Amino acid sequence: MHDEEKKDSKCATAVSIAGRILGMGLAVAAAALMATASQCTVYAAYGARPRTVTYSDFPPFVYLVIASAMAAFLEAIAIFLAVWKKGKGKKAAVLMPLLGAAVPALLYSATGAAFAKSADMSYCSAYGQRVSVCAGSAAGGSSNFCSQVHIAVYLALAAAIVVSAAEVVRALGGAAALGGSDSDSSSSSESGGCDHGCHHKH
Repeated sequence: MHDEEKKDSKCATAVSIAGRILGMGLAVAAAALMATASQCTVYAAYGARPRTVTYSDFPPFVYLVIASAMAAFLEAIAIFLAVWKKGKGKKAAVLMPLLGAAVPALLYSATGAAFAKSADMSYCSAYGQRVSVCAGSAAGGSSNFCSQVHIAVYLALAAAIVVSAAEVVRALGGAAALGGSDSDSSSSSESGGCDHGCHHKH
């Protein structure tokens, strides 16, 4: 029974590490896509001069880039602790749950703010003018600003979900391993250390 619990714990650790690696990759991709979203030329009404809108014109998008980059860095630390330190030790025992909570919190808050802004994308401008940032302009050709923004937001959301799932798997695997060690200690205490001395009574 102990061998099965130990095997389940190792499988849970492997799945958790794979999930964290995937989450880190998604967070990096989200930050890179959002940071390069600057190709859309916006033509404002009332004869205003055209200008190129970038992610930096919208604070929620800037926050998503920063949060995704921070999440990727924190996940790299968690992966190091899980692989190199195998999640053991006092520091790892304290840091792993904190990282597992901090990374999804960053990503969920960033995606929430970005979703709220991207839902009103047709009315966004750095100067508060009503413009269309997604439509291709007659002079500038097609634009991919809006598509990049939406893909980046969905990637950040996917990263948050994957990291949350990886933390749940890690916690369940740790609980299984702890349960196995508790059962071993209780069985040894019930034997009362009699394995080698009970036969001397005869």
